[in-house]
Amino acid sequence: MLGSTHGTLTTHSRPARVVACGEHAGTTVRGTSDPREDMDVSGRPLHARVPDLDRFFRPASMVVVGASDSEGRPNTGITRRLIDWSERVGARLHPVNPGRSTVFGLPCLPSVADLPEPADLAVLLVADPLPLVEELAEAKVKFAVAFASGFAETGGEGAIAQARLAAAVQRSGLRLLGPNTNLNAFEEFRDDLEGPAIALITQSGHQGRPVFALQELGIRLSHWAPTGNEADLETADFISYFASQPEVGAIAAYVEGLKDGREFLLAADRAARNKVPVVAVKVGRTETGARTAASHTGKLTGADEVVDAAMRQFGVIRVNGLDELQDTSALLARARPPRADGVAVYSISGGTGAHFADLAAAAGLHLPELSTEKQTELHQWIPDYLSVSNPVDSGGHPVGDWRGRKIIDAILADPAVGVLVCPITGPFPPMSDKLAQDLVDAAEATDKQVCVVWGSPVGTEDAYRRILLGSSRVATFRTFANCITAVRAYLGHHRFVSGYRSPFDEAPRTPSPSARKARDLLRPGEQLSEHAAKQLLRAYGIRVPREQLVTSAAAAVRAAGLVGYPVVMKASAARLAHKTELGLVRVGLTSASQVRDTYRELTDIARYEGIKLDGVLVCQMIERGVEMVVGITHDSLFGPTVTAGLGGVLVEVLRDAAVRVPPFGEDQAREMLRELRGHALLEGVRGGPPADVDALVEVVLRVQRMALELGDGLTELDINPLVVLDRGQGAVALDALAVCR
Repeated sequence: MLGSTHGTLTTHSRPARVVACGEHAGTTVRGTSDPREDMDVSGRPLHARVPDLDRFFRPASMVVVGASDSEGRPNTGITRRLIDWSERVGARLHPVNPGRSTVFGLPCLPSVADLPEPADLAVLLVADPLPLVEELAEAKVKFAVAFASGFAETGGEGAIAQARLAAAVQRSGLRLLGPNTNLNAFEEFRDDLEGPAIALITQSGHQGRPVFALQELGIRLSHWAPTGNEADLETADFISYFASQPEVGAIAAYVEGLKDGREFLLAADRAARNKVPVVAVKVGRTETGARTAASHTGKLTGADEVVDAAMRQFGVIRVNGLDELQDTSALLARARPPRADGVAVYSISGGTGAHFADLAAAAGLHLPELSTEKQTELHQWIPDYLSVSNPVDSGGHPVGDWRGRKIIDAILADPAVGVLVCPITGPFPPMSDKLAQDLVDAAEATDKQVCVVWGSPVGTEDAYRRILLGSSRVATFRTFANCITAVRAYLGHHRFVSGYRSPFDEAPRTPSPSARKARDLLRPGEQLSEHAAKQLLRAYGIRVPREQLVTSAAAAVRAAGLVGYPVVMKASAARLAHKTELGLVRVGLTSASQVRDTYRELTDIARYEGIKLDGVLVCQMIERGVEMVVGITHDSLFGPTVTAGLGGVLVEVLRDAAVRVPPFGEDQAREMLRELRGHALLEGVRGGPPADVDALVEVVLRVQRMALELGDGLTELDINPLVVLDRGQGAVALDALAVCR
């Protein structure tokens, strides 16, 4: 463990860490295949492949290529730091430089081939690491770190150079950190701190400094992985590894881009199985952020709404700022699981308590009203004219004597309370010192979480520096917002992992009969006609209206009689979208003459627009229901994604949709619908009956199956509108668009 370089690992009580299929002692080696490893129906792995990074963080021997002790050279300072680090972790260090016989008194070798023993780790202080890869592999070096820049982050030739480097590493069996990384993995971590630790992952080293500085506040850090451009080892590898380490209480990550969306989700899944929280700042919410991040590490940021949904789907807690990353990961690392989801607010000022409670409730935290019995108990020590229902206002005076501790203990004893928050907006010794000490003492005596917001901008007060920061059981914040963000994440994480079922365990392994039928309907490189797209839906058991494709007016009249009036008529052709705008849809036709005339009108318009029809659809008319949209798109990072939202002609205007990355289960499909702003429409409005949500969920899951089984063969699917009928009556796909690769 890098964060305990002077001593032994400190463990804490957590469930046994999961070992995935194909792993031995929690590790796998890239380049080998295990026949037991599960693959989904599209041939993608269903479990994270966890690299054995023990010898990266604690090597027995290491080599520094390009080592120097010449004054004024950049490599000299780096070499000195690496020698110091090797001594802390107990590694034998071998300098390599053909121009030196010794470096800082150590024998210096002319090449890696001259190493007296296999090295676990090589640090490459060279401009071009590529020529060294084969030499390192032949010397049986396990890991290498490349600091050199000028690769994918520069685009063009740099990206090509990185691709060559990555290919060489892949062939060699060596594992590489970088290029474009730094010395953060070799920091000196405090070994005098106890309890669960934060493991840190950053793609920009400087952005990890605030989290690293938490050690000065008594919060333990165990590892720091600066991943750089991720030509080989990536963020996902370190999440998987850290989630398996017993000393890690939380993983904090600063992510600019992802190398492989699937691997990231598999790593997040491993962390969720092991109940290890992952807190991440992910850059790329705006075009400017995405563009800047890409120029820094050369990786894709992905569509932000998809990244956001994917993180939420697998329990990754996304925060916006480095201060939130600090505070949230610190709370999650050290806090015990909550006994209840209720938050009680206690203050010495009614205004302070009301302000915090207002913000907390707006953020979705549950502030239960304390029972009548509990309020009566509190009024033994608090004047009757002050409110104690939650928030609890002591009025200040009881804090200064024995009553202060009684009040805190009584609130914590309430079974509905899982977290006690005490905002202290400013110091007022000795009262604030007494309050802080009572909170610390109460926290030590309870298994519930106590949080304090110390609002003073000074931060040198004894109550803050010595009493509050000296406690491992009290989580101390400097702002209301960060406290609320962290407490919401804390309660949300434990709620999520308590009922977590890995969607990868339920992912289909073999193609369904529907897949075989559907593949025969795909036309590579084409956008299917509505009629052909609906055939795809039928293959997967998704209901469409009664309809017939006709090629004459007489056939249209016969079809209308069979379908049943009133009918809808629509032109059908490949590569035909937005039929309504072109006047190629007619609804509510009630007679044979209308059908005959409409057929002629539709074919005339198509001829004028130069559209080659495969016919005209005569369809059953569905007159009432909630119009939804369900579809498939492909994301550059995560592959196929499934979207569900409010549909109809206003879909682009409303933009009310939720997205998930397959695989996912029924619970996530239902959660998608609850995320919609217009979810109330499905529950029935203005006395109307509720919609058949079960049928809608079933359509979402069947569309997900299409996404998994048809893979890249189906690049886009748009069912709009999908009309959800009254409860028990199902859902009908009135229109569909499908694009094949």
